[in-house]
Amino acid sequence: MKGIILAGGLGTRLYPLTKITNKHLLPLYDRPMIFFPIAKLRQSGIKEIIIVTGGNNAGDFLRLLGDGSQFGLKQLHYTHQAHEGGIAQAIGLCENYVEHEKVAVMLGDNLIEDDLSGSIAEFEKSGRGARIFLKRVDNPREYGIATLHGRRILRIVEKPRKPHSNYAVTGIYLYDNRVFGIIRTLKPSRRKELEISDVNNIYLKRGELDYRKLRGGWADAGESIEAYNRAISFARRLVNRKEGSGPKPL
Repeated sequence: MKGIILAGGLGTRLYPLTKITNKHLLPLYDRPMIFFPIAKLRQSGIKEIIIVTGGNNAGDFLRLLGDGSQFGLKQLHYTHQAHEGGIAQAIGLCENYVEHEKVAVMLGDNLIEDDLSGSIAEFEKSGRGARIFLKRVDNPREYGIATLHGRRILRIVEKPRKPHSNYAVTGIYLYDNRVFGIIRTLKPSRRKELEISDVNNIYLKRGELDYRKLRGGWADAGESIEAYNRAISFARRLVNRKEGSGPKPL
């Protein structure tokens, strides 16, 4: 199974901090933001990752991360998203890299406390389909929101005006290789982007989308300046919990 970390975008919600750098290179406590998703995927047993970046600071990722050996990765790859076309478009850029394997996708500004290795290993051994991870939030209008009925997902709505649930789809997704064929069928939304919620809803209509609820903390560091500052405090807790386990990276 391979990993994809999405680290493009203009980061306008964190302006003016992002006027001079990509938001995923901003510090969270004592290390760059991008270290956290890399460490999370590596913890889950993934040894090969591609980072999708964009903008004028793409080269800074290579200078910071190199070949990924400092994280214990077999290989760290890079690709470039020339324009802001949405999460699904960014995933689509990785088709040749992923080849015929399944893939774990993580947004580069998300911090997740849970150990996902069990769920990822289970998904890798399973057959077809997709898996998302949900978390209760206080501001459901800012996220893709899943409406649940027992163990089933009824629908997913991107940034609903009138949310029917407060379960946000967090920034980690597991897909089989058919995700790339699905992405090729998408049409841009009103935001002129290929929406990840559309991908998930196609799997849902096929009866091939399941979910897990995150039990531990979750932070979306790119939502706003306020969220970024909360993420710094969350990052401090995550890092200090690992004190004595080795130097940076996590």
